[in-house]
Amino acid sequence: MTPSTTRFRSLFAGLAALLLLTGSAEAAEVRVMISGGLTAAFNALVPEFERQTGNKVQVAYGPSMGTTTNAIPVRLDRGEPADVLIMVGYALGDLIKKGKVVEASRVDLVKSPIAIAVKAGAPRPDISTSDAVKHALLAAKSVAYSDSASGVYVSTEMFNKLGIAAEMKDKAKMIPATPVGEIVAKGEAEIGLQQMSELKPVKGIDIVGPLPADLQKITVFSAGVATVSKEPEAARALIKFLQTSPVAKDEMVKSGLDPIAGGTN
Repeated sequence: MTPSTTRFRSLFAGLAALLLLTGSAEAAEVRVMISGGLTAAFNALVPEFERQTGNKVQVAYGPSMGTTTNAIPVRLDRGEPADVLIMVGYALGDLIKKGKVVEASRVDLVKSPIAIAVKAGAPRPDISTSDAVKHALLAAKSVAYSDSASGVYVSTEMFNKLGIAAEMKDKAKMIPATPVGEIVAKGEAEIGLQQMSELKPVKGIDIVGPLPADLQKITVFSAGVATVSKEPEAARALIKFLQTSPVAKDEMVKSGLDPIAGGTN
């Protein structure tokens, strides 16, 4: 065997190993649209996914619903490119019905509870029971909630359930696009309600805890491949990584989410 043949075989073996790692001869660019609930965990996981696959991830952030310019449905309607959508499960379901997401690609990833936060150092109200939450909300001068799934529930169901919808009308405000925790940290609201995973990354607040069980509304966050995806294989690989990787599970738990075992399709 000549030296040139040996070098060629070594080069071929190296290329073969690289292909096994990346799954393709060229790295793909995976465009992701993601809502707040999974953002902190996802951002922490992107470097590991890129290291394992060689693919690159480009991220656009926005709420799962609503009419703000960065809301995921609005982004899609104006033709922004997307491969993977990660958002509230029922909102993803709506996009499947509209033909914007491949139905068979849907995976339910995590469950997320709603929590209450106050400004760092402020007195923490008792929220151990629904009556205690009612008292805390009535005592607060201002209340903030999100324009996504948790806020829809708080404003249309929870206030009514507590019998305080009229009292909350003027002092409770929906916060479009901006994380509720940031409004609380600035002192613009005494109490903030949002997904636990969206409150955790915010500095300047104290998370009092999740809503009590009889008031709690668990939101499922799901992922799917956009029908306009130019990298469907890489998109599915990213979703599988989030669904099955032990490191993904650990990061999600750390951010206050409850991974759905094995995910569901």
